Amino acid sequence: MRILMAGAGATGGYFGARLAQAGQDVTFLVRERRYQQLQASGLVLQTPQGTETLQPQLAQASSLTGHYDLIIVTVKSFALDQVMEDIAPAVGPETLIMPILNGLRHIATLQQRFGEDKVIGGLCKINATLGDNGEVIQMTPLHQLYYGALDGHNDARLQRVDAALRDCQVDTRFSDNIMDELWEKWLLLSTLGAVCCLARGNTQQILTSRGGEALLQGVFSEILSVITAEGSQTRPAATARILELLSDPATPMTSSMYRDLTQGFDIEADQVIGDLLLRAKRHSLATPLLNAVDVNLQVYLQQR
Repeated sequence: MRILMAGAGATGGYFGARLAQAGQDVTFLVRERRYQQLQASGLVLQTPQGTETLQPQLAQASSLTGHYDLIIVTVKSFALDQVMEDIAPAVGPETLIMPILNGLRHIATLQQRFGEDKVIGGLCKINATLGDNGEVIQMTPLHQLYYGALDGHNDARLQRVDAALRDCQVDTRFSDNIMDELWEKWLLLSTLGAVCCLARGNTQQILTSRGGEALLQGVFSEILSVITAEGSQTRPAATARILELLSDPATPMTSSMYRDLTQGFDIEADQVIGDLLLRAKRHSLATPLLNAVDVNLQVYLQQR
């Protein structure tokens, strides 16, 4: 299977490297600066097991040739419009596009551009970041990759994707209810991002602060109400596990949006929090805590 990995940051770099190491034909679509960095130093993975370096196949938008069987999109959500332009020449009649982005807005955006039959569901669970020299740093052993048809019908095309991905040295989950998985990932990610960005700290610091637990539970409840109103068939056991994970004061957690914010980078405010507020408004839901988070993030973006 010919695979194009759109992005070679922490997510794309890690999972693309594992696919390449498993013998898959993987090309990384990257910008000039990342292209030069990877050409010079290779793709470096720092994992709990040690350091690995590989020489990846690289391409830039101007040099893409031929169609790909699978395009995995791993950029930040605010870069999606440009990436759609970049990957367009690589999309052929049989191409499938698997976005691994935060939130859900990107699915409709990709479907409108390339067609509903082209887009499949995907998400990952990994604690990873880029180091100062562009190395991919996997902070914990967690490395799960979920994928499946958005309508739950995993036909022969999806079976082929699974055959390519399942032996790539990561924990793969071929899901027949990927939409539930996506909603639950958004619940976890948006709650974590909201409380960390608003309080400017990790969950351990928040939960051991006066009113911190009430803040986390309040944000979680508002987001869950939006997700439920949108028609998600929330699974009680899964949502309970998410709240239990977030509420453990012994485990300090932060979100990628919080880490980006503390470094002065652009953040996915509209995609992670703003879109939830738009959906809440559609159902006339009161979400004062989410509104406070959104204002906080907007001010940050104005001050960058």
